[in-house]
Amino acid sequence: MKVVVTGATGFVGGALVRALLAEGYDVLGVKRPSSTPRTSQPPTLTWATADVTHPASLRGLFDGTDWLIHAAGMLGQAGVPERAYFALHEQGTNNVLAEAEKAGVRRILYVSSPGVLGPISGPPADETAPLAPSNPYERSKAAAEQVAQVYASAGLPVMIARPEFIYGPTDLHVLGLFKAVRDGRFFTIDGGHNTCHPTYIDDAVAGMLLAMRNGRPGHIYHITGPQPVTFRELGQTIAAALDVPPPRLNLPRWLAWLGAAGLEIGMGLINKPPPLSRTGVAFFSEDRCFSWQKAHADLGYTPQFDLERGVAETVAWYREKGLV
Repeated sequence: MKVVVTGATGFVGGALVRALLAEGYDVLGVKRPSSTPRTSQPPTLTWATADVTHPASLRGLFDGTDWLIHAAGMLGQAGVPERAYFALHEQGTNNVLAEAEKAGVRRILYVSSPGVLGPISGPPADETAPLAPSNPYERSKAAAEQVAQVYASAGLPVMIARPEFIYGPTDLHVLGLFKAVRDGRFFTIDGGHNTCHPTYIDDAVAGMLLAMRNGRPGHIYHITGPQPVTFRELGQTIAAALDVPPPRLNLPRWLAWLGAAGLEIGMGLINKPPPLSRTGVAFFSEDRCFSWQKAHADLGYTPQFDLERGVAETVAWYREKGLV
């Protein structure tokens, strides 16, 4: 069976590729001309070069494909214009699905994010919650989901998976968080009582592949870790795994916001990403928790890695690579 994975050089795409190859699938990884894999991939992986924002580069790429996982994307970061997110996520998804429709791909998974629901107040949000994105990244992913739903309504067999706050070995996006805890630079905001919902990479991959196999076209599935945790608990768990003192610094949200704004301006002048952005302050001072019960009922998904175990595995890999 042939499986195509877009975004195959990324953290999530690369993990999906390795899992599929381990299960014996014929995998084609799609990468942009300027991209290189962050970790070595098995020699059985075949590569194709294409840019999802350029439809001509996708022409014929999905012919003969059984499964397509569209994981190409860009995480939120300071200094990226909103139009760039929409070009990649909304228009790129439209380009991919249009070509998949022509090729007659049997099953398609779009990798989205629960962030499309924005901050969550109250109980964990399920898949019936309304879209309420709060930043450019979330708005572009919400727009891409709507594109996918249009194609699903027209009969294209596309499912949507929403893995949340993925971390684990080979991930460099949250490495800065681990280093900040190690160096005593991590701080909580307003007491660190707000919640996040970390998902270890092995759980995320397992859930997404279950959605690919067993999901119902047009349906959305939250793929998350076992339970949400407070940011104070997150910092303490990372500190324990690193064998350093737990974070003690706490700032009021207004001060953190002001500092992040200053960093964005200052680092922008020298064309470097700030160590903390206003989007980051929002993330650390809002609640985001989600229910994975639909994925459990429909797909058979049950996360296996609690935060302590997942963080320990991540720290072990970082140490092996000399990163922390």
